[in-house]
Amino acid sequence: MPPVTSHPPLYRSDIRSLPLLGRGKVRENYAVGDDRLLIVTSDRLSAFDVILNEPIPDKGRVLNRMALFWFDRLADIVPNHLTGVAPESVVAPDEVAQVADRSMVVKRLRPILVEAVVRGYLIGSGWKDYEASGAVCGVPLPAGLRMAEKLAAPIFTPAAKAEIGHHDENITFDTMAARIGAPLAEQIRDVSLRLYQRASEYAAGRGILIADTKFEFGLDDAGRLHLMDEVLTADSSRFWPADSYRVGISPPSFDKQFVRDYLETVDGWNKTPPAPPLPADVIARTADKYREALRRLTGQTLDDGGAR
Repeated sequence: MPPVTSHPPLYRSDIRSLPLLGRGKVRENYAVGDDRLLIVTSDRLSAFDVILNEPIPDKGRVLNRMALFWFDRLADIVPNHLTGVAPESVVAPDEVAQVADRSMVVKRLRPILVEAVVRGYLIGSGWKDYEASGAVCGVPLPAGLRMAEKLAAPIFTPAAKAEIGHHDENITFDTMAARIGAPLAEQIRDVSLRLYQRASEYAAGRGILIADTKFEFGLDDAGRLHLMDEVLTADSSRFWPADSYRVGISPPSFDKQFVRDYLETVDGWNKTPPAPPLPADVIARTADKYREALRRLTGQTLDDGGAR
C-alpha cells in the first residue's frame, strides 16, 4: 500500500523566532546563536533551475531522512555538520510543525564554494562533455564509450557553485586547486571518492545504482573539513534502479524525472520563470518516486520514526 502523507506540504517555512539567513531553491537557513544553523527542507522543487509553483508532498521529509541516514553511515570517513540538537527545541512552540521531520540543527561552517561531483557513469553534462571532447572536466576517458556506460573507476569532476537560477559551471581539478589551494582540493577529491565508493557499494546491494552525486564541504574554526548541506539524496544524486539499467539510454531515475519529462512537452515554455503549472498526476507520481527512493535505500518509510 503506498504511503499516505499525514503532514501538509510545506512550500516555504516562516520561522519568526530565529533570524532568517537565506532561502535557496529548496532550503531555508536560520541562525541559532552565532555558531549553529537551522536548515529547513521545504517541499519546493526546481527543474531546469526554475523553482516550480507547486510543492511535492513529503519531498522535504524524504530528503531530510536520506541525508540523516547517510551522514550517520559515512561519519567515520569525514566529520559532518550535525550537532544532535533537536530542531523542535530551537523554535517557538507554534513553529514545531514547520520543522518536524524536515530539519536539522548544524554547525555553522565556512562553506567551500566548489561542488565536489563524483561520477561513476557517463551521463548528463558529463556525457555532453565527453561527446564534445573525449574528456569530462579535463579528465580524459577512453574512446568509444556509450551513454550511461559505467566508468572503469569513478572520477572526480568539480563544479563552481552558481547563483540561484543559474547552472553550476563544470571546472577542472586544476582550476579548483587554483581557487581553494592544492592541499584542500586534494583532500576534498580523496574524501569524495571514498564517500562515493562506500555509498555506491551499499546502494548496489539495495538494487540502486548511484550514477553520480555531488558533495558540499565546509571548514570549522580550526580549519577541519566537514561534510555539509545534503548528502546522497535524490536531489543531489542520480539514482537508477539496477533492474532497468541499460547502456546506451538514459535510465529512469528516482527524482524529478516525471516533472522534467512533462515540462519538456509544454509548448512555448523557454525554461525561464514563471514555470507552467504541474498536473496533479505528475505531482503525485513524483512524490511517490521520492518515497520509493527512501524506502529502497534506507529501509525506512515516512510512517517510521526515522533517524534524528
